[in-house]
Amino acid sequence: MFPMGALLAASLVTAAVGIVVVLILLNHPPLPVPGIHALVALILASSAVAVYCYGWFSVTMGGPFPELCASRNDAGADLAAVEQSYWPLRSACVYSDGSTVEYVSTSVTVFVCLPAGAALVSAGTSVHLRKRAGKLPG
Repeated sequence: MFPMGALLAASLVTAAVGIVVVLILLNHPPLPVPGIHALVALILASSAVAVYCYGWFSVTMGGPFPELCASRNDAGADLAAVEQSYWPLRSACVYSDGSTVEYVSTSVTVFVCLPAGAALVSAGTSVHLRKRAGKLPG
């Protein structure tokens, strides 16, 4: 659990520092466009890591998903177990008759996948712009 806590703290600090650097750079033009894309990628990636770590802690600490499990399903079977997985962050209510009801945290998945994907696009844009600037004469 300690490595995830350290990762959560590091990602929050990285995102905050990245935002401060972007704000400072906005006040001092000219802005290097590839560098801005790289900073945006860093901010988005560290934000995605922070949200995933939050979800991981939520699953590890037993909430909020287990509260959604009813003690009996519609057929009258008793709750046998609650199974949790870390990717995607989900819980499954397993009943004694073998039926399962899954709860997937859509908001955590969206707030992890979208920023991570945008970070990849921004990082790729930064690399492409740097290579293109290196090939220009002068």
